[in-house]
Amino acid sequence: MSTRTAAIEIKVGEHNEWHIFGLTLNGDTIVSTVVAGAILVGLGLWMRRSINMGKPGRLQLFFETVTHQVETQVEETMGIRTAPFVVPLAMTLFLFILIANWLAILPVYRAPSGGEYLLPPAADVNLTYALALLVIVLMHVTGVRKRGFRGYYHHLVTPSWVMLPINVIEEIVRPVTLALRLFGNIFSGTIMVALIGLFPPIILWAPDVIWKLFDMFIGLIQAFIFGLLTILYFSSVRPAEEGAH
Repeated sequence: MSTRTAAIEIKVGEHNEWHIFGLTLNGDTIVSTVVAGAILVGLGLWMRRSINMGKPGRLQLFFETVTHQVETQVEETMGIRTAPFVVPLAMTLFLFILIANWLAILPVYRAPSGGEYLLPPAADVNLTYALALLVIVLMHVTGVRKRGFRGYYHHLVTPSWVMLPINVIEEIVRPVTLALRLFGNIFSGTIMVALIGLFPPIILWAPDVIWKLFDMFIGLIQAFIFGLLTILYFSSVRPAEEGAH
């Protein structure tokens, strides 16, 4: 592999493009997203079919453990009754992002850039922005429904009207920071894979295996952080009296 090829592989924004009805779509991101979603839905259906209250299997125990941890975090942060849908939302985002991040270890697809792995969709900033906007928009909609427009947005002028511009900017950058945090960490993994590809074939396997194990750990941490931040953001929709309590 030449230096020129490596430079092309790590170029930001380069994707396998599909041109449909005048629209340009990132085909590799769409394929990876569909695969990750299909795996998650398949695991859920498999677990539902094999559920056993007396002798739960490993998959059932995994789902129950994740569900319990998410419910505990939501209850401690905002109370499940405040917005019950936050539990399945945070759990689904965590599992989807985790599976999507771990797709990079599957040598089942050759990307146009020459990579040997199914690219993690979170390495495309368009997906991370979409996930972040989903969380932030739902947060604002839920906050207005629970506390009313004036009650929910009163924090923008707290402790005084002088803080309004700063608080507005903070609200605007929330989806940006949430998206770029996930994108940056996952995209850096694809850069490392491209750089490792420059190693001589005789020793390529060693750094590749080591990095893939580390990349799996990073993928787990980033999925956890995204799910946790989702819960923390939704804590702002809690009614004032519950917050004081």
